[in-house]
Amino acid sequence: MSENRTESRLRVAITCGDPNGVGMETIMKVFSDSRMLEQITPVIYAHPDLVKANKKANKIEEFNFNTVPSAAELIHRKVNLVPVVKDFQLAVEFGKPDKAAGEFAFRSIEMAATDLASNRVDVLVTCPINKDTIQGKEFNFPGHTEYLARMAGTEKVLMFLVGPSLRVGVVTGHLPLKDVSSAITRDKIMEKLVLMRESLLRDFSISSPRIAVLGLNPHAGDNGLLGSEEREIIAPAIREATEKGWHVYGPYGADGFFGSGAFGKFDAVLAMYHDQGLTPFKALAFESGVNYTAGLPVVRTSPDHGTAYDLAGKGLADESSLRAAVFLACDIYSRRKEYKEYASNPLSRQDVKDSRDDKRE
Repeated sequence: MSENRTESRLRVAITCGDPNGVGMETIMKVFSDSRMLEQITPVIYAHPDLVKANKKANKIEEFNFNTVPSAAELIHRKVNLVPVVKDFQLAVEFGKPDKAAGEFAFRSIEMAATDLASNRVDVLVTCPINKDTIQGKEFNFPGHTEYLARMAGTEKVLMFLVGPSLRVGVVTGHLPLKDVSSAITRDKIMEKLVLMRESLLRDFSISSPRIAVLGLNPHAGDNGLLGSEEREIIAPAIREATEKGWHVYGPYGADGFFGSGAFGKFDAVLAMYHDQGLTPFKALAFESGVNYTAGLPVVRTSPDHGTAYDLAGKGLADESSLRAAVFLACDIYSRRKEYKEYASNPLSRQDVKDSRDDKRE
């Protein structure tokens, strides 16, 4: 059946990730629940033989799907699978890094991203890849975020980890620790604050977001005793943001900030580097956390875990984070539509704000 855009269900593109990891297993577990099809039409970019290999290894019997030639021919109320290659010649070896598996993972991303750009699907959810084995002539990026940013023609994106009680963004992402200090500038911090604030307004419907900024050094530098970045770079960026009327606070020492539970007073936290933000986030929200790429013109989410080679092929992978990634992608898509309508009609803005405030009380 041809795609019918009178359908209210969102078309959710889902890449399979590394075939030797847990991506396909988590997809099958999520969509073994028929209730997932009530509001969305999933489009999985993989191959029927990869599904068969996972069914056998992980003992998943309840997963049913329909193979379709492209996202232009979706069957609603069904799980759709678009083959990324005609002939499946990949030897699936669960738990093993493999260049051929990396090439297959890239083809899945490439096809799904192309369909997203062509409006054949509405949102994109990506399963975990091996950042080493996927490297090649067509993919020479640290990860999904940078690849999708290049496709979108922008360098200004934010890795934004979203959980039930915590949202964390990072100034520097996939960067060696030795290079972090030199990469942190006042302009870079401001760029990430702009992206974070805009996302909180547009993607999360928070009308007056409160943002905490972490320091780089232990104890936020101890007034210069342990480093000067806080005084010379981070604090000036925070002042610039507050002069714009934004609710931005800090810099805070990361250990005390998370250890005391102070993060609960803020709508989001901006960390200076990857592990500073992601370590506490994953400790608090590993099974329910979602990696969201803010700043793109499209909606892309991902589970917050990796390929989990140690669990692959054993039927032990937890699908909760992938399920949360699907739900968040759909929620953000809907909120963006609402925000666009809100922004284009200034006469209704106060009514919308009042409505949101009422919901919080």
